[in-house]
Order: sequence, then structure tokens, then C-alpha cells
Amino acid sequence: MENKTPKLRFPEFKGEWEKKKLGEVAQFSKGKGISKADITENGEFECIRYGELYTVYGETIDLIKSRTNIPSKDLVFSESNDVIIPASGETQIDIATASCVLKSGIALGGDLNIIKSNKNGVFLSYYLNSSKKKEIANLAQGISVVHLYSSQLALLNLNFPSLPEQTKIASFLTVVDKKISELKKEKSLLEQYKKGAMQQIFSQKLRFKPSPIEALEIGNAYPDWEEKRLGEIGETYNGLTGKTKENFGFGKPYIQYKQIFDNSQIDMSRFEMVDISENEKQNKVKFGDVFFTVSSETPKEIGMSSVLLDNVEELYLNSFCFGYRANSLEILSPYFSRYLFRSEIFRTEIIKLAQGSTRYNMSKVELMKLKINLPSLPEQTKIASFLSSIDKKISDVDFQLEKIVVWKKGLLQQLFV
Repeated sequence: MENKTPKLRFPEFKGEWEKKKLGEVAQFSKGKGISKADITENGEFECIRYGELYTVYGETIDLIKSRTNIPSKDLVFSESNDVIIPASGETQIDIATASCVLKSGIALGGDLNIIKSNKNGVFLSYYLNSSKKKEIANLAQGISVVHLYSSQLALLNLNFPSLPEQTKIASFLTVVDKKISELKKEKSLLEQYKKGAMQQIFSQKLRFKPSPIEALEIGNAYPDWEEKRLGEIGETYNGLTGKTKENFGFGKPYIQYKQIFDNSQIDMSRFEMVDISENEKQNKVKFGDVFFTVSSETPKEIGMSSVLLDNVEELYLNSFCFGYRANSLEILSPYFSRYLFRSEIFRTEIIKLAQGSTRYNMSKVELMKLKINLPSLPEQTKIASFLSSIDKKISDVDFQLEKIVVWKKGLLQQLFV
């Protein structure tokens, strides 16, 4: 016998949920065409276009992004508690995207199914987006463009608790999503702050001052930054050579292209393996080395860098990359180079080295000619410490965000029948 109570429930509610087809409790209608060209910043009417359900909105819509000046007689307007779901989309799973409009009088664009019911619209949106998402996706028809019709939605079997329980679930999930939204905003603000700080630091508009103890020796300011060519203070080396696909999957760890591209510091948990024989001559990497990607599909992705900040016994570098090793870590601190080579100023210069048409490559010889401005080692240390403290805050917020997103996913699996 089918269970009609959820695994997780607020203790004040008892009894089974009532099984209904969506068509038994809802009425369906369609929005009316609002094209991208019809959107204007100071339009008379707030409006929602179907594509925005994929990119802008979640389960609830209260702050409206777009406006239009289309005459009211040519528009369809929302009533508070309406649930909207796309009538067409690129993929079946994407089309199963429901949102509850919390405001009346919002113009609803074409290609939107509008669901009106006496059920809690926020509850219904979360329900459709979680345990019913795959069922809705399976209803969609089409190949290059998939379509979802109200006649299909009407056949969905749903289980409804009492309206007070619907409201309680909806309110609880809204609070969870508000926390997620706050964490995303906090992360975004920290990332913007870091970007602005790096621009100020590497353009030398923001300078760090010596500590009181340092000032006794060197005075109240660090020395001027010195211009150096990369070839003056270090040298490059190649990644793996002479390897075929049969050599990969076992053996010694190596740094992959994606590890370099994804992060300014090598992630020690993501190594792949390559077979290296005992007497084989391959370059080993070591602490402080900087790695660059030398090939990319777009110029903007050329020369991405990452730094090894861990001591390793035996580690190699992928063949589509090369390493850069400073002559002395007293000249170029690896903790500083982590940020230097990802700064906007350096990235602007290295992108100019991209050569090609369909695939872009970068010359090591040309890279070694690039000039960088280097502060003294004590100032490098302060810059690195300051920027890494921001990274730590971003990482902490990101960890909280991932944790609550996983928790929400678990909740959604247990709160609905």
C-alpha cells in the first residue's frame, strides 16, 4: 500500500495526505508574448519572461527583474499565488522549473503555463521542483525544443496535506532559501572586494607599511617595487614527455591541466597517475613552482596559473603545461606569486601572447620576456597574508553554502510524498 505521509513532518500535523490530480485542484492558462525587444528599463509594467525562470528566479518570485511598455490590453497579468512553469525549453529536465508569483499585476510572458489553485503556491512550486521534477520532465515532448502542455500537467498525481501544513512547509523552505541567498550574496561581495583589492595592490595604489619593529631598520616605507623580466629571476621546464594513453591510470601522481586552471593553488586531493620507470628522465615539481597552461580554445584562458604550496616527494606535471621555478624564494615568494600571476594586470599581458586561430598556444620564450613589478619580500609576505585572509573568508562562506544546499536537498526528499 502506498504511503501517503512524508518521512519528515512537523509534529503538530497528523493524518494522511490527500491524493489528487493537479487538474482536480487547479485551473490552467497561458501567458502572452513578451519578447526581449519589449523589455525596457523604465517600463510601465513589471513582467516575467519564460527564460528568466531558468536564470533569475527560484521557487518564489517577489522582486521582479524586467519591465515593459506593452499596452495592458495585450498582456496577461498574475494573481498572487499563481504558479508558473515554462511551456517550452531546450531540455526536458530544464522545463520542469516552477515558481510561485507572490505579487498580483505582474505581466506574464508567452511560453508560460499559469497554474491557479486554492493550494499554497509556494508549497506547490517546491513540490513540483523536487519530487515531481522527473515526472514533469518525462511529460515534455519534442527534440530540438521540448514542449509542456497544461493538459499534461493536469494528469500529475500529487499528495496534499492540509493548507496549514502546506503553509508551514512553504515558510520553512523559504527561510532555508533566504539563508542560501544571503550566503551567495556574502560570497559574491567578498569576491568583489578581493578583486578590487588586487587591482589596487598590483597597480601600487595600495601599499603596505612596515610594522613598528621593521620600521626601526628600514624606515616607515618599504622600498619601491622593482621591474624584472621573468627570465631574469627564474626559468621554465617542460611537463611530461613521450607518454601515450597506455601510460596513464597507474604509477606516480601528476598535476593535471584542470588543476592549474581551476585554482591559484594546486589542490593536493585531485592528482591522477602516470607510469614513470625507474631511470626515466622527467621533470619533478617542487614547492614554490608556478604552473602555466599553454594551450586553450580561447585567448582569455591562455596562461592560467597555479602554485604548489605543499612539499612533495615525487610529483610530475602534465604535458600540456609548463613549470616556472624562481631562482630564489627570497626574490619571489610562492605565496605572493599565487596572486601576482592571477592579477588583472598580469593576465592582461599574458593573454597578448596567445597565438592561433581555432586553438591558441603560448610561447615559453615570449613569457620569459614579460615584465613584472616586484615588491620586497616583507611586502610580498604582507600582501599574500592579506589576500589569503580574504580567500579564507570566501572558503568558509562557500563551505557553509555547500553544507546548507546539501541539507536542503535532503529535506526536499523527505518533506513531500
